[in-house]
Amino acid sequence: MIVFLIVLCITDGVLSQIRYSVPEEADHGTLVGNIAEDLGLDLTKLASRRFQVVPNSRTPYLEVNLENGVLFVNEKIDREQICRQSASCQLNMEVFLENPLELFRVEIEVVDINDNPPSFPETDITVEISESATPGTRFPLESAFDPDVGSNALRTYDITTNNYFYLDVQTQTDGNKFAELVLEKPLDREQQAAHRYVLTAVDGGQPPRTGTALLVVKVLDSNDNVPVFDQPVYTVSLSENAPVGTLVLQLNATDLDEGLNGEIVYSFSNHISNRIKDLFSIDPRTGRIEVRGEVDFEESSLYQIFVQAKDLGPNAVPAHCKVLVKVTDVNDNAPEITFSTVTESVSEKAAPGTVIALLSVTDRDAEENGQIHVEILGDVPFKLKSSFRNYFTIVTDGPLNREQADSYSVTVVARDKGTPSLATSKSIRVQVSDENDNAPTFTQPIYDVYVTENNVPGAYIHAVTALDSDIGQNALISYSILECDIQGMSVKTYVSINEETGYLYALRSFDYEQLKDFTFMVQAKDAGSPELFSNATVKVIIVDQNDNAPLVLAPLGKNGTAKEPLPRSAEPGYLVTRIVAMDADDGENARLSYSIQRGNENGMFRMDWRTGELRTARRVSAKRDPHQLYDLLVEVRDHGQPPLSSSASVLVMLVDSVAEGRGNGERGGTTKAKDGTLDLTLILIIALGSVSFIFLLVMIVLAVRCQKDKKLNIYTCLTSDCCLGCSSCCSRQGRARKKKLSKSDIMLVQSAVNVSGAGTAQVPVEESGSFSSHHQNQNYCYQTKHQRAELSYLVDRPRRVNSSAFQEADLVSSKDSGHGDSEQGDSDHDATNRGHSSGADLFSNCTEECKALGHSDRCWMPSFMPSDGRQGPDYRSNLHVPGMDSVPDTERGKGFASSFRMDIPETA
Repeated sequence: MIVFLIVLCITDGVLSQIRYSVPEEADHGTLVGNIAEDLGLDLTKLASRRFQVVPNSRTPYLEVNLENGVLFVNEKIDREQICRQSASCQLNMEVFLENPLELFRVEIEVVDINDNPPSFPETDITVEISESATPGTRFPLESAFDPDVGSNALRTYDITTNNYFYLDVQTQTDGNKFAELVLEKPLDREQQAAHRYVLTAVDGGQPPRTGTALLVVKVLDSNDNVPVFDQPVYTVSLSENAPVGTLVLQLNATDLDEGLNGEIVYSFSNHISNRIKDLFSIDPRTGRIEVRGEVDFEESSLYQIFVQAKDLGPNAVPAHCKVLVKVTDVNDNAPEITFSTVTESVSEKAAPGTVIALLSVTDRDAEENGQIHVEILGDVPFKLKSSFRNYFTIVTDGPLNREQADSYSVTVVARDKGTPSLATSKSIRVQVSDENDNAPTFTQPIYDVYVTENNVPGAYIHAVTALDSDIGQNALISYSILECDIQGMSVKTYVSINEETGYLYALRSFDYEQLKDFTFMVQAKDAGSPELFSNATVKVIIVDQNDNAPLVLAPLGKNGTAKEPLPRSAEPGYLVTRIVAMDADDGENARLSYSIQRGNENGMFRMDWRTGELRTARRVSAKRDPHQLYDLLVEVRDHGQPPLSSSASVLVMLVDSVAEGRGNGERGGTTKAKDGTLDLTLILIIALGSVSFIFLLVMIVLAVRCQKDKKLNIYTCLTSDCCLGCSSCCSRQGRARKKKLSKSDIMLVQSAVNVSGAGTAQVPVEESGSFSSHHQNQNYCYQTKHQRAELSYLVDRPRRVNSSAFQEADLVSSKDSGHGDSEQGDSDHDATNRGHSSGADLFSNCTEECKALGHSDRCWMPSFMPSDGRQGPDYRSNLHVPGMDSVPDTERGKGFASSFRMDIPETA
């Protein structure tokens, strides 16, 4: 009958024990039990949790079906072969589940069956007894052997019924039974010299099995005295592993007879086992018992030696005694460590207490020699946890970090408490598996990338690098650029990135003059789950390249040649003119040097290489022909590598006075510099103020004319809600006669009108209070009813301004441009220096219509055309005057016009 019993469940569910019993000699396939069902496991999860048997616990006699947990007999079990005479015979097996780790100890007790009868060592047993033996004398008989144990072991002996002897069955300390033949009635040799009986050994099985031997009792002639031992039973102690020859006991038997009848011979009794004869020896003459073999406490702690002594006389009758040898334990066995299961790897996110391995520790010694202390060596995040009896689990004792340690060598030491103490150690290696717990990290939070302008599109510019301390997929990094706008366009139209390497490439050729730097973000993302990422800033700095030659702004003249007057009476150091130039580059590439390349006869002039001022180095020779000009070629060179340069031609003509020179300069359209250094920025400010003021003045004049002439249709509207016709203007004037015109009442409408065609659509643009640089490329116009009455200014000449033009425009301006209050004394100073004649020349092109209506550009825009009608170099990209848009060369003379329309809001 097969039974099972769940003995113990270990805390935390890590280890449980279940016990079955199975009879020996069971056939193959015999069901022992269902481990999964008996433990209450989910049968559907056995495969997914990898239900399996611990390899080192396997036995050929039993097998487990890993799909359903059935334990069955694999081959016949012979208990006597496996366990010999041990009272208990047990097979152990360990099975476990993963995720989480659960280990179960299965104990299978092999139940003995009565499959072996008792047997005697020999079929014939002879006992010699003297006829003088008295009743009650005992004669030990050779014992029978039954390999079965328990109830199936040898139980008793029987002898054929007779009148002389009976059997006394005794039990040894180890449970074995032996029989003594007891003389019940005196023997008479002359009457019967031999007695024959059947000796039967009977076991306790059901049904009982027996073994027999023929017992022959020989009756000998009388011997007066028999040997006698000092005591019938001797007890001695013997340390295990005692060396061969060690004295166990010195026996002493005496015989009162003399001669051969008193001479005693010692020997082992016939019924002792062969194992006793292997371990011990007895000296026949002295009775000295010595160690012959290796005595092992773990094999047996007690040995019984039966000794007989008889004299050498005729018809000698032996005397018997028993020697009990108690073996004392010696600490001769070190503890044994056995790992039942070891987890190959543990996640770095494993919670404290996660089981890593299960082990058992045993020691074959007894008492203190077999008591064991187990520990883990070193500073590792693991600890031992006692499960039950000699089982231990290794569990995590804190957080794990694979990036700090990807594996650990765990050494378990088991030490007993014997003297001297013995120890054993075993090591296992535990791998820490990676979790995606580290985001990629860039080597720099900010990358400064320097790119020289005019680079080749698609060129490699830099590499960003991110590191991830994880491994595998968790460390597989991909790079990307985060979306953002640069000058209104996606950053991905400027740069690209290789998602695998982090290499950055320029997608366009950069121009330092248009874009000096830009910033964007790059992202590094790993392939773990969940994905982790980090960002870094990349600042691309465009490095200026000397790709722009200096541009001469002033003085400008016809055909690129400027004429400058020089009074004959000029002193050395007299400022003839100042070369004004600019360079679109930056830094050293824009630092300019000025020099005279040719035409400086006799060193007449000197050039300040930093400011560009052209001054006389000495007086003009009186012998100099007044009609002979100084033809100077001035070079402006930057400091780039390689340097770039531009040149300007300056014709210096001799005049009798400064006034004459200035008048000639104005008529020739050349620039005359003042005797002070006039900064280019100041020139631009003056020009902007002058133009703004003139524009405001024209607006006021037009408004006044509209009020005086109600019947004159000056304005037409392209949109009903943003423009003002003359009729509406007049009607509103009637309602708002007392309203004063202010600059805030004016709305400018941007449009482009061709003289020969109709006006295009108009878009209202409110004046912001000042005409600044952001108004460039806009045309402000007025649209009239009839084309011939348009208030327009024809862009029939280039909109370029030199330094002299700024000064001329300043003569007309009253310094109040509408941008703010003018500085006190500016207008007076200009009027004093310039005179009214210069202002009159500026408006010399005004027509009668212009004077009547005040709408022509010639009424307020100064003329900038050189006297020879030739156009100077184009520098519109370097200088812009609000309200004066550059016109492409191809549009010059085409009659392209910009029209203005003015709205005067009603009085609320």
